[in-house]
Amino acid sequence: MPFNAYAATAAGAPLTPHQFEPGPLGARQVQVRVESCGICHSDLSMIHNEWGMTQFPLVPGHEVVGIIEAVGSAVEHLALGQRVGVGWFSGSCQHCHWCLSGHHNLCAGVEGILIGRPGGFADRVQVDALWAVPLPAELDPVSAGPLFCGGITVFSPIVECGVRPTDRVGVVGIGGLGHLALQFLRAWGCEVTAFSSTPAKAEAARALGAHDVIDARDPAALAAAAGRYDFILVTVNVPLDWEAYLALLRPQGRLHVVGAVLEPIAVQAFSLLAGQKSLSASPLGSPATVAQMLDFAARHGIAPRVKTYPFAEVNAALAELARDRPAHRLVLTH
Repeated sequence: MPFNAYAATAAGAPLTPHQFEPGPLGARQVQVRVESCGICHSDLSMIHNEWGMTQFPLVPGHEVVGIIEAVGSAVEHLALGQRVGVGWFSGSCQHCHWCLSGHHNLCAGVEGILIGRPGGFADRVQVDALWAVPLPAELDPVSAGPLFCGGITVFSPIVECGVRPTDRVGVVGIGGLGHLALQFLRAWGCEVTAFSSTPAKAEAARALGAHDVIDARDPAALAAAAGRYDFILVTVNVPLDWEAYLALLRPQGRLHVVGAVLEPIAVQAFSLLAGQKSLSASPLGSPATVAQMLDFAARHGIAPRVKTYPFAEVNAALAELARDRPAHRLVLTH
């Protein structure tokens, strides 16, 4: 039986109804009936082939929540009727060093759910069972989808980089990624500062967990905060004054990038050497870290702020994301 989806047939083209044959279900796979799927800026990048790796027709979507309706013969830890979520990754080799050490997201053969295969803007998806992570009952299935991309993108560095509750941290940008980072870091116990180029968002940033808000366009405000932070998370995908942000760090501080900045990041070696500072980045997280994030979100009542659209209005939702770059997340529902 073919799956029904929405696909772009060329770079920048509007999405239109599309059918495809999924092929037989693999022994280690599950088939998920999609209930909702978040829309991420990465979907726009793929639709417009900004990264040069899109294959058309493209079925976007990588923030899936749905119900398991078929399981492969080798799947023992998931059951029919179970609600799961699937993010950017939909498979990995499970036998390389990185998979065996619990870092499946670093596997050289890791599969992106919309890279060369259909994504989540569909009525069903087939994915490796390892990457279909059970959704805690406390989390709303409509709003939870963005946790599987935006959420894990900002949560994984907190774990991997050893951020401590006693740390002073900064979040650059308070949009789709940043509004989740503020919630996670506040619940983690950190002193949290939001850096935003939109002063009107200051009140919203504080409501999400920021103790302080700094205007990212004000050089004097940035200079006044020099040497204050242990960890700064960059969630935007635009060039910044990287030297100015490195100057905000304390000795041994880390500037960590999760936004897909397309331009080279130019920094002076002495800006790193003098305070033994670090510049790093990370790609989402492993299934174990996703499960840890979901448990933490359920425990602390952390959820994306979402606006929903029916799947039939996918192009209107994509237009809103491209036009307004909203602070909340957009979610398609069946």
